[in-house]
Amino acid sequence: MLTLVLICVGVSVALTILFVMELVPRGNPAIAARLAELEALGRRDSQLPLEQRRRQAQTERLKAIIQAFGETVQERQADVGQVRQRLIQAGYPSPAAVPIYLGLRLLVPAAFVVATFMLLPLLGRSTLFTLVSTVYMGGMGYIIPTLVVGRRIRRRQKEMQKALPDALDMLVVSVEAGLGLNQALVRVSEEVHRISPVLSEQLALVNLEIRAGTPRDEALRNLATRTGLDDISSLVAMLIQTDKFGTSIAQALRVHAETMRLKRRQRAEEAAAKTTIKLIFPLVFCIFPAMFVVILGPAVIEIFKALKNF
Repeated sequence: MLTLVLICVGVSVALTILFVMELVPRGNPAIAARLAELEALGRRDSQLPLEQRRRQAQTERLKAIIQAFGETVQERQADVGQVRQRLIQAGYPSPAAVPIYLGLRLLVPAAFVVATFMLLPLLGRSTLFTLVSTVYMGGMGYIIPTLVVGRRIRRRQKEMQKALPDALDMLVVSVEAGLGLNQALVRVSEEVHRISPVLSEQLALVNLEIRAGTPRDEALRNLATRTGLDDISSLVAMLIQTDKFGTSIAQALRVHAETMRLKRRQRAEEAAAKTTIKLIFPLVFCIFPAMFVVILGPAVIEIFKALKNF
């Protein structure tokens, strides 16, 4: 009897301990991992060399100065919305991107003008040449930020355009497998990251907007606005119409994916057809002169030798 009582008491104590452990709140593993990441980041920042930290501080001060100049220009700017849209398409979604961009368009020409006006007289150039060069460098400094942003937009759009047919194929497979459109977008954004990080980021933003309470049609329109790509705009219009009229999303996506693949093949054929025209310039300016020197050079030398005898 005593042994049975001891066994019952031991089991009761063990169950009590387990019950108390279940009541103790457990930490979220994701939060713990994020805290460990932030702690490691802070430790790494504190271990940076003094010179590197000084350069970072100087960069931040320079950015603050450019932003302050840009904010004064932004107050008088009429097309701030268009500038913000272009910067978003270029991959600068920060609210500080617009004043920094406007500040660069103001300070870069001024720096080029001052540097040209001070250096050319020291190099012994004439006054007229100095004035013309100053005006030219000022104009170049004004358009350089615009050229950089435009080039970045074109590069991002080209990357998304190449990856869009493959992303649509994965979207068709995900929808036909039984996933909803939102879950399919999340899955595609995870898988397409290997071939196009830009498209993956934009699709992930669509899911975040939907989870934040934005209607799906509005989130899709925002996707078209952020990318500025005609193929994505047509895809968004197709998805909105399909959702509005209640037709099959999988069938519409399959047809649209075939259209995107056809467009990609046509673009490749067009680029191959342009190759012959683009080869004219290196042929005329690089290859043909070398061939003329090799073929006609000995004959010209012999002609000169023959003419010397007369």
